[in-house]
Amino acid sequence: MTEKTQRPLRSLSRRRFVQGLAAGGVLSGLPSITNALRPRESTTHGTASDLYGPEIDLVIGQSPVNFTGVRRMATTINGSLPAPTLRLREGDQVTIRVTNNLDVDTSLHWHGIILPYQMDGIPGISFKGIAPGETFTYQFTLQQSGTYWYHAHSGFQEMTGIYGALIIEPKDGEHIESERDYIVQFSDWTDDDPMRVFSKLRVQSDVYNLSRPSFGDFAQDISDIGFIAAMDKRKMWNEMRMKPTDLADLSSRTLTYLTNGTTPAGNWTAIFKPGERVRLRFINAASNTFYDVRIPGVTLTVVQCDGQDIVPVAVDEFRFGPGETYDVIVQPSQEAHTIFAQTMDRSGFALATLAIRDGLRAAVPSMDPVQWLTMEDMMGAMDHEQADHSAENHALTAQPIVDHSAHIAPAADHSAHVAPAQDHSAHGTPALDHSAHSASVADHSAHTAPATDEHAMHGSDSVLSKPSQSVRHASTEYGPSVDMRVDTPRTNLDNPGIGLRDNSRRVLTLADLRSAKGVLNDTRPPVREIELHLTGNMERYTWSIDGLEFGQSTPVTLHHHERVRVILQNDTMMTHPMHLHGMWSDLENDQGELLVRRHTIPVQPAQRISFLTTPHDLGRWAWHCHLLLHMDSGMFREVVVA
Repeated sequence: MTEKTQRPLRSLSRRRFVQGLAAGGVLSGLPSITNALRPRESTTHGTASDLYGPEIDLVIGQSPVNFTGVRRMATTINGSLPAPTLRLREGDQVTIRVTNNLDVDTSLHWHGIILPYQMDGIPGISFKGIAPGETFTYQFTLQQSGTYWYHAHSGFQEMTGIYGALIIEPKDGEHIESERDYIVQFSDWTDDDPMRVFSKLRVQSDVYNLSRPSFGDFAQDISDIGFIAAMDKRKMWNEMRMKPTDLADLSSRTLTYLTNGTTPAGNWTAIFKPGERVRLRFINAASNTFYDVRIPGVTLTVVQCDGQDIVPVAVDEFRFGPGETYDVIVQPSQEAHTIFAQTMDRSGFALATLAIRDGLRAAVPSMDPVQWLTMEDMMGAMDHEQADHSAENHALTAQPIVDHSAHIAPAADHSAHVAPAQDHSAHGTPALDHSAHSASVADHSAHTAPATDEHAMHGSDSVLSKPSQSVRHASTEYGPSVDMRVDTPRTNLDNPGIGLRDNSRRVLTLADLRSAKGVLNDTRPPVREIELHLTGNMERYTWSIDGLEFGQSTPVTLHHHERVRVILQNDTMMTHPMHLHGMWSDLENDQGELLVRRHTIPVQPAQRISFLTTPHDLGRWAWHCHLLLHMDSGMFREVVVA
């Protein structure tokens, strides 16, 4: 199947909405929205203030905002959106007092920070949440440095404004040289009630898709590949009940894209002097948006990812999803450059400007055309000839079915495939209610792969030196929550993803990343392997792990200080940024070579990747997709370290 492009969106009113108001943002409690309509100069600092540790006080409340000409209420911290930037120092014990002035419970999670589980900020798992009128004191010692962020983990409060940058200075001083240092925090905003947005998706999962296949696309297919092939192509997609442009659940139909709380029209600006090196700390604090980031005409030298130093790599562009961070060094050569972050679905963009003085703008590039998902995105590693012959078959098996053929595990439901055989029974701790997830938890204890499976042998180096390639689908994947299963996933890490392939730019991939000093903390081989599948049903708009939404699964159990390999296989057509709380994820390639330490790993469609981890801290942790609506739909799992 060949990639197809979609003509650019032509709605002028929609384009104006995407760009927002030049003066959009927090209204500072002023009674009239006319204050938000006044023109203002762009700012080098955005709206977030800097707060310095080791003791900090934060107050969560509501503030009026106006990004698009419509006055709405946001959830804010200290009246700011984004929340204040917290500047802390490695090695310090920090005390952060959080007061809740909302009329509902709230919470704060310190994304990517290694700390005691009671301080992780996940209601129903690590603590009960912060009730209205209460103050909760977070206290922990910082064991790391770099660029991180923090956000709410209650309901949709992250989506309505509770997110901010968290910068930790190395205890021995900063070693990455630059003359300027800026935070560039991308997010997304909807004027609609997030619960209403969610409800619409449950009724019609593609309601916000602006690039649905059209008659014009069909006519172009007829011209390119002939009538019969064009009809077969449409038939395949219709039988799968999927859209080849299902790249994002939300689009600019409801979202406005922000940089440091500023709309594209607001032109957030970072000032530099000619010849200076500028460090840009990119944070994806969006609730539901992947961004493709570039500065036309400027090389991006990536020096950190997820707060960890990496061997510098020079690229033109990178993609990152919610939860990920990248630090880059640039040397601007003109008076002004555009920092351009287009969304994966090409429905809109966030932007900012690098300039020698405030008020300057550079040309804004046109958005790239939308590309259709390919057979590789649906089926993985099959060659093209195989994929062509299997298309009709795949269309039939990529629907909710009950099948007891090959790949089925024992009849008991389970939350993870574990090899080799040890004591991996589910932990006895009862699973509590997690904020927006209130379903009761059924017993689906961890499954130990049968001893006849080559990947369940008792831990010889030949088995565990590299990740297994034999796909094991859970019995729970054969049900109404799963509309697609991949039997031939690809394992390569050098694919930049849909929309970025062969675009004539140097695009960062996971294969390019290497920890600067290696993955040092634990060089032991893994003692066992856990395989989990990322699953979903687009028609029902349900998302899950191994076909089980949160509320139907029991925790994954890890043993204290054990070295374990985790395999994540994406059986869906969307990319999922997977975030494991409380421990590092040491990404490896399919040959078992350790590459880089991450806290959030994007898994592309039909991709099978693996990482090693060592749980050093006892307790209860969260593991979920960082697309907020996917998490709230069920792609969430509790992890117990005992």
